[in-house]
Amino acid sequence: MTTLDLASKTPAELIAIIEALAKAGRSKLTLKVSEKGALSVYGFGQWPVTLYASQWRRLIESIDDISTFLDTHKAVLTEKPAK
Repeated sequence: MTTLDLASKTPAELIAIIEALAKAGRSKLTLKVSEKGALSVYGFGQWPVTLYASQWRRLIESIDDISTFLDTHKAVLTEKPAK
C-alpha cells in the first residue's frame, strides 16, 4: 500500500482523495460539508460518518494500522454486505 503525505494536504485535496476512494468502492458514497464545517460521508449505513478535517487526516494517516488490525482480527469481525 502506498503511503500519502496527507498532513500537507488541504481540506479540498483530502475531499478529492476521499471522493476518489468512494468512486472506487462497491457502494456509492456521497460527501457533504455540515453546517458546523465538518465532512459527512453518506452511504455506509443509516447515518453519515461525520468528522472534522483534522480528524479525517488523522484517520487517513492511520489507514495502515487499521488495515493491519482488520487482518489480525478478521476471525472475530463481522462483514456487512455492501449495499
